[in-house]
Amino acid sequence: MPTNNRSEPTSITQVQFLTVAEVAKMMRVSKMTVYRLVHSGELPAVRVGKSFRVPEKAVHTYLENAYFDAG
Repeated sequence: MPTNNRSEPTSITQVQFLTVAEVAKMMRVSKMTVYRLVHSGELPAVRVGKSFRVPEKAVHTYLENAYFDAG
């Protein structure tokens, strides 16, 4: 019987979600800045009722891509 060697996708239960306030604290910016990033689509988020939750991995990815060489 052949085995399935493909990797399993990340389960939604394994995703660590952060609040806007937690993201703001982590990035050392205001909550309004985080809301702007979410609304512009630069930072993915899910809506839970009237609140947003941001996957922790998305914050790390955003910050990794935000680096630039200042010279």
